Amino acid sequence: MRFASLGSGSKGNALLIETGHVRVLVDCGFPAREIERRLGLLDVAADSLDAILITHEHSDHVSGLGPLTRRYKLPAWMTAGTYRGARCGEIPALHCIDSHAGPFSIGDLKITPYPVPHDAREPCQFVFRADGVSLGLLTDAGHITPHIVDNLSDCDALQLEFNHDTEMLRAGPYPPRLQARVGGVLGHLSNRQSLELLTRLGQQRLQHLVAAHLSEANNTAALVRGGVMLHAPQIVERLTVATQRTPTTWLAL
Repeated sequence: MRFASLGSGSKGNALLIETGHVRVLVDCGFPAREIERRLGLLDVAADSLDAILITHEHSDHVSGLGPLTRRYKLPAWMTAGTYRGARCGEIPALHCIDSHAGPFSIGDLKITPYPVPHDAREPCQFVFRADGVSLGLLTDAGHITPHIVDNLSDCDALQLEFNHDTEMLRAGPYPPRLQARVGGVLGHLSNRQSLELLTRLGQQRLQHLVAAHLSEANNTAALVRGGVMLHAPQIVERLTVATQRTPTTWLAL
């Protein structure tokens, strides 16, 4: 299995995952042509995708979903609540999932959805397994639950939200209501929360940690790297900070 972030942040999110037999996109938060362009930077054609999975209906995760699925006749997997909230029009092959019902498979890729606390209709995140390794995804969550810890406890790689630095959020440009939303229990994970999760999970098994969904207004890559260096120094050499503007390189497991 290998994976690459096409971009991550409040202006758009997409994650590409492939095995020897399957290639899927998780979230489609850029316009369809921009998704095509970013896929091309990784030498991937959009018509080679096998499926799109969606975590929740916010525009930075679904803005290109309708056009891309219709252009290439792609199937999409998401919860019923996410589909109702996304308002993305007709999907050629829609598969509604239950984030409490256990894993399902697309080809040789086993996918376990799990619910997360976020201000969306029926949000979920995913753990992906193939060839004896696993990749966990956790962004867009306001706090860490025991169920999240259980789902991510045995991952070989993790793409994890480091949305904001608490002090930067407090002193930053957001109005009080938006600050409360971002920092609330249904908002986004702070650097501190994500570092605490890493401590609970342990890092010995992690081959890759991707810091994702950094706020351009309320966080910096330097703060994230500094926090990881302080609290999880053994993994800092395996840390990749995903940016809003460009894809990461392929990361292999």
